[in-house]
Amino acid sequence: MTFPLRKSASEPQLKGIVTKLYSRQGFHLQLQSDGTIDGTKEEDNGYTIFNLIPVGLRVVAIQGVQTKLFLAMNSEGYLYTSEHYTLECKFKESVFENYYVTYSSMVYRQQQSGRGWYLGLNKEGEIMKGNHVKKNKPAAHFLPKPLKVAMYREPSLHDLTEFSRSGSGTPTKSRSASAVLNGGKAVSQNEST
Repeated sequence: MTFPLRKSASEPQLKGIVTKLYSRQGFHLQLQSDGTIDGTKEEDNGYTIFNLIPVGLRVVAIQGVQTKLFLAMNSEGYLYTSEHYTLECKFKESVFENYYVTYSSMVYRQQQSGRGWYLGLNKEGEIMKGNHVKKNKPAAHFLPKPLKVAMYREPSLHDLTEFSRSGSGTPTKSRSASAVLNGGKAVSQNEST
């Protein structure tokens, strides 16, 4: 009796999409090479192309195709980029009633109300703090413009033991080189909530 060969763990097994994320504010989300996350009106910009990698039921990791950096949200609601996939890189993908999609942190939310913290762009195309973005406002609404279907390897959680013991979720010094806040500013290990 022969058994089918199991697929190697290194083979791509997750079906995701390569896409652009068009904001209801009129901008394409972009992740630039210096770690800056913002919006642009440029149609043919390579920094606006993302891998949406499924990492759970309606949960995705958002990775810039050009930079290979992941979007992440810290315990203060700031978006930053990370070279490695961590818990802060997990976003819940929800389809809103108008067919736009929202992306909220899987780790952080408002303490009292339980309201989610969302990825959002303001009217100038600037990234907003996740705890200031409301899901029913245009700032949080994105329209994925799929370019192709792609197969991905399941990302592995990286350096989870290196998270601050204070529970702030802010990357520690050992990861600060690979974790950058929006605008290229390194994440400080001394930040607290």
